Amino acid sequence: MNAASPNVLAGYRVIEHCEFISGPYAAMLLGDLGAEVIKVERPGRGDPFRSFEHGLYGPQFQAFNRNKKSLQLDLERPSERELMHELLESADVYIQNFRPGALERFGLDAPTVRAKHPRLVYCAITGFGRDGPYAHRPAYDTVGQALSGYLSMFVARDAPRMVGPATADSVTGLYATNGVLGALLARHATGEGRLVEVSMTAAMAHFSIEQYQRYFATGDVPGPSDRSRVSQSFAFRCADGKLLALHLSSPSKFWDGLLAAIESPQIASDPRFAERMDRVRHAEELEAALRPIFAGRPRGEWLQRLDRADVPHAPIHALDEALADPQMRHLDVELRLHHPVEGEVRSIRSPLAFDGQRAGADMAAPPALNEHGAAIRAELAARRPDTERKP
Repeated sequence: MNAASPNVLAGYRVIEHCEFISGPYAAMLLGDLGAEVIKVERPGRGDPFRSFEHGLYGPQFQAFNRNKKSLQLDLERPSERELMHELLESADVYIQNFRPGALERFGLDAPTVRAKHPRLVYCAITGFGRDGPYAHRPAYDTVGQALSGYLSMFVARDAPRMVGPATADSVTGLYATNGVLGALLARHATGEGRLVEVSMTAAMAHFSIEQYQRYFATGDVPGPSDRSRVSQSFAFRCADGKLLALHLSSPSKFWDGLLAAIESPQIASDPRFAERMDRVRHAEELEAALRPIFAGRPRGEWLQRLDRADVPHAPIHALDEALADPQMRHLDVELRLHHPVEGEVRSIRSPLAFDGQRAGADMAAPPALNEHGAAIRAELAARRPDTERKP
């Protein structure tokens, strides 16, 4: 590997035996770092995310499966289970996100796999953990958000409604990737793999650690508006109907900058807003006082005023607007990949850079179902001793 390459995991092989988001996302992140990722899929239909909208190459599948190879295996057949173990013998990491016990009949549970492949890092992603009263329940993103307490900080009690994209799935994938990388480092010292386990519920609780810590310290249970009150964060509609976000945080200079930008003596002299904790206690009143001020000028003018006053701010972009933003374009966040059959696939580049280089130039588009099956089977056959090779 070139010393300046961003492919820091080049030479590692990851077997992803997962569906939907959490496991595929973890494996994709490892692939973004240069690992070879082989996605094991069910015959005929593959990962259910393939067909969420149309065909077997839908946008949900594309989002979490770039830079992978696809191998279709029928694990109901003993010969295919043997092939799976051959694959694991060639690998460094195995990731699965099925319910506890679901893989035992295939001999792919952690004790069996680790006994056969002691150098392998085995990563098990679950909804609720390997045991406990809810362990065998189905778990999806909303369930993990809700049970962990995270969702309570976004859903209003008087008008409960789900908003926003999946969070628990992706967060759990990030934690899984972190655990796998730690286990690979440990293997350098011991020569042995580790069992890495992460549950969606525990991941989301840890992701909410600031809110939990505040509850531990104060006894106050946070709701949907508590974080914005403490951080002094606001969203406003401007005169042209466009949206704007502010995040004043704690430094007094940002409050002073806001006062300079809005040119409002009434707010500057209001005793309810004199000190930061006054503004925290009266956050709703402050928001109500600022709202008509921001509604009085177009967003472009506010962006200039806030920039001159060094106030933390940003336009609230829709996705198409975000891609056109000058800073986003400078960061080169959009990635365009090409599949020989499916055509161009637009994606988002990893934010990581190594020695100034980011991954992307040599990435592959998400694979078609079983696209690499023949090549992988041929490679495994070539690894067998001559006496074991099948004609």
